[in-house]
Amino acid sequence: MKVTSTTSRRFLFKSLKIAVIAMFWIGIWQLISLIVGNELLFPSPLSTVIRTGQLAITLSFWNTVAMSLLRVCIGIVAAVVLGILTAGISYKIKFFYDLLLPAVTVVKSTPIASFVFLILLWVGRDAVTVIITALIVFPIIWENVTQGLNNIDRSLLEFAYCYKIPFLIRLRRITIPSVMPYFFSAARTSLGLGWKAGIAAEALVMPAISIGKMLYFSKFNLETTDMFAWTLTVIILSLVIELLFVAVLNKIGQKYNVKKQ
Repeated sequence: MKVTSTTSRRFLFKSLKIAVIAMFWIGIWQLISLIVGNELLFPSPLSTVIRTGQLAITLSFWNTVAMSLLRVCIGIVAAVVLGILTAGISYKIKFFYDLLLPAVTVVKSTPIASFVFLILLWVGRDAVTVIITALIVFPIIWENVTQGLNNIDRSLLEFAYCYKIPFLIRLRRITIPSVMPYFFSAARTSLGLGWKAGIAAEALVMPAISIGKMLYFSKFNLETTDMFAWTLTVIILSLVIELLFVAVLNKIGQKYNVKKQ
């Protein structure tokens, strides 16, 4: 009973802190809007929320959101799978790590716009968002998982090899719990970056149905409130995606008794 009460107080305090921080920044937003004094240049929080609500009751809004989410999620999943596989190979074969490192460095250093226009020459507009998202997420996953594999306790591995413990048991009891904290960190960092990069790519190549296209036309037509409303939608979706992903990771972590970094 005492533990439950303590947990409730912590949850209440955390919720109150989040609410106070949110109100502070909304207040800053409102203050800037009042100073500017022109909704065309800088819409207020209220007008942005109202416009977001107006968009949200239309079928086209949810169709647009669904298509953008689909493209970004495909890119993220592809990058995570490829990042984990190549990290495993890099751990086993040092030359492969040295071979892949320059390419990863180039990807991390090159502006998104350069990749967008280059990829657009090879594939269709819809595929650009998927590839750009994957390019942003992959290096983070690969580097963190590789680091996690390299930091596995050698004494545990020697013990497992000495007693000829089967590979699947070694994987479940040693490798996954050791690597998961690094993967947690990489996933949380890369999700937001991948989502923003995907929307930015959409704004540049403008697939037929996409949030990026709506952002571009809102800017082009000087519909600033619409631009703020779509931006707010992107932020909300980013938070929802992260919360859902973290919840899944926490479940996996509990299964493998993983301590998060």
